[in-house]
Amino acid sequence: MRLLQLCKKFPYPLKDGESIAVMNLSRALHDLGCEVSLLAMNTSKHFCDVSSVNGSFKHFKTAYYTELDNTLNVKDAFLNLFSSESYHISRFVCPDFTKQLITMLKENTYDIIQLETLYMAPYVPIIRKYSKAMIAMRAHNVEHEIWSRVAQNTTPFLKKIYLKYLTNKLRRYEIKQLNNYDLMIAISQKDLDTFRSLGFKNTGLVTPIGLDTSVYKPDNRSYKKEISLSFIGSLDWMPNLEGLKWFLDNVWDQLLRKYPNLKLHVAGRNTPATLINAKYKNVKVYGEVEDAKKFINRHTVMIVPLLSGSGMRAKILEGMALGKVVLTTQLGLEGIDATHKEHVLVADTAQQFVEALDYCYRSNGSLSKLGKNAQQLVIKDYDNLETAKNLIEEYRKFKKKESVIDKKLAYAS
Repeated sequence: MRLLQLCKKFPYPLKDGESIAVMNLSRALHDLGCEVSLLAMNTSKHFCDVSSVNGSFKHFKTAYYTELDNTLNVKDAFLNLFSSESYHISRFVCPDFTKQLITMLKENTYDIIQLETLYMAPYVPIIRKYSKAMIAMRAHNVEHEIWSRVAQNTTPFLKKIYLKYLTNKLRRYEIKQLNNYDLMIAISQKDLDTFRSLGFKNTGLVTPIGLDTSVYKPDNRSYKKEISLSFIGSLDWMPNLEGLKWFLDNVWDQLLRKYPNLKLHVAGRNTPATLINAKYKNVKVYGEVEDAKKFINRHTVMIVPLLSGSGMRAKILEGMALGKVVLTTQLGLEGIDATHKEHVLVADTAQQFVEALDYCYRSNGSLSKLGKNAQQLVIKDYDNLETAKNLIEEYRKFKKKESVIDKKLAYAS
C-alpha cells in the first residue's frame, strides 16, 4: 500500500503532539509493510532546521518540504474581517506546496493520501484533479471546538469578539469540507460523533494516537523523593499557555500555603518572555528542554490543566507511558480511556486540584502503583503498531469495496 502524508508543519523534532502523532503512525505503517511518503510545510511558526533531522526520516520513501511564512499579520487579519474565507485556513494556502504536490501526484501513484489536520483540506481539489487515490482526513481535533473554547475563556472583550468571529468562519469551513473526504480518521469516538452530528456521512473510524512504548523507560526514583510537579507542552499553542496560566493564577498560591516546599518545573517550546519573567514562587521555567522523557521522569506528578482543546494529548500518553502520576482535567483526558485514581488523577476546579495534591501527599507510597497502572494501560491500548494495524485493515476494506464498485461500473458500461 502506497501512502502520502500531507502535513501543515514539518513533523520534527518530536516535541509536540502533532509531530509525535504523525511520525509514530508513519513509522508503524512502514514497519507493517506500507510505502510511506511525506510532503510537509516548514513554517515560520514551527520552523525546523532540516539539517538536524539526520536519520529520523529514513522510514519515508521520499520526504519533501516547502517553506511558508505563516506569521500572524495585522494587515491580513484586519482585511480578513471583510472576507468570507477562514483566516485560520488561508494562512496555510501555499503556492510552493501546491506546485510540489502536483509534481508528486504526476510522478507517483498513491493508494491513500492522508491529510494531517483540517489545514490540508484546501488541497483536496488538486488531489482530485491529479490522482485517483482515496483521500483520508486524519482529524487530530475538531478544530473549531478548540477555538470556541479559547474564545469562551478569553477575558479582553474585543479579543473575545474577534476570536468568536474567526471561530465561526472556521466552523463553517470545517463543516463544508466534511463530505469531501472518502474516509474520516478521528482521534477519539467523541470527535467522530461530533463530525457525524455536523453532517459527516461517509466512512469514519477512530484511530487514537499511538506511542512506540518500547522507548519509554520509567524512572521510579522520583517516587522516593519529595513530591514535585512538572508541566511540559508547546507554549505557542494557546490552550497549553492558557491552562498553565490559569493554574498559576488560581491554584498555585493555594498549594503553596499548604505545601510550602512544593515546586513546579515548567518546560515548553517557544515559552513567552512574560512567563519566563513572571517570577512565581517555587516555579522554575526551563524553556525548551533537550529530552522531554528525562524531564518528565525527574518529577512525581505531571500536570496538564487544559481548559480548551479537542482530540488527544500525546503528552499525557507520554507521561503515563513513563509511569508518572498525570493530573489533568476531564477535557484533557478526552480520547484516553483512563479512570480517576486508577490510572490518572482528574480535577476541573482549583479546589479539585488542591484535593488531588492532598491525595498525593496522603498516598503513603501508593502513587507508584497508580503510575504503573497508567503505563500498563498505554502498552495495552495505545501502542502505535496496534493502532496502525487497525488503520491498515480499514484502508484495505475501503480499497476492496472501491474495487468492487469500479468493476460493477465497468461491467455496466
